[in-house]
Amino acid sequence: MRSGGVCAFSNCHKELVVSATPTDEVKQISTIAHIVGHSDDGPRGNPGFPRDQLDTYENWILLCPTCHLVVDSQSNTYTVAKLKTIKLEHENWVRSSLAAEMRKVGFFELEIIIKDISSPPDMPAEDFTVTAPREKMVRNQLSNQIGQLILMGMIRTREVSNYLQKMSTFDHDFSERLKSGFITAYRRFRNEGLVDDALFEAMHEFASGGSKDIKWQAAGLAVLVYLFERCEVFEK
Repeated sequence: MRSGGVCAFSNCHKELVVSATPTDEVKQISTIAHIVGHSDDGPRGNPGFPRDQLDTYENWILLCPTCHLVVDSQSNTYTVAKLKTIKLEHENWVRSSLAAEMRKVGFFELEIIIKDISSPPDMPAEDFTVTAPREKMVRNQLSNQIGQLILMGMIRTREVSNYLQKMSTFDHDFSERLKSGFITAYRRFRNEGLVDDALFEAMHEFASGGSKDIKWQAAGLAVLVYLFERCEVFEK
């Protein structure tokens, strides 16, 4: 999600998810490149680098297979410092693109997103209570980076509210089905062991229908933040 589903190289930006066909499922074709080499004698290897930090998010950059081959073949050009800069600039570009698309989110985008993530309201939520967003961030140990996404999503929560009010005039259970769909996904991800930022990012992907298109990610984030702010979703 932080890479926007595309290669981190600005002159590439190849989509890293291959769409489904009548005979094949959706497939990710991304590769995770190590910024500091995974092996001491490999590209950008460093025997002094802590072993427990090799396989961490901070030491990874998401690339297409071709660009991964390039950076490992030209490690004198694509140094550790160079790859860190590429990763930082790419993720800043993704956030800027998401912010730009967020301002365009309207009823059409919300309708496309919401229809796929609702479910029948089949469970009570006694263990969830409505909590202020800032307190909810603390309880769920969300980072400042996620906080920036939440602030971004708040730009269009009024639009989400207006859309839900409109839909509820002729479908009284509409909002409850939406909330139930999110709570079901939240519980599933928690049962899978996801917590903190990883949990929020998984929920963002769910809210976006799994799309890597920035437009749908923006619409999904708006819906997620609306529920984060006003409903029980994410409360521990």
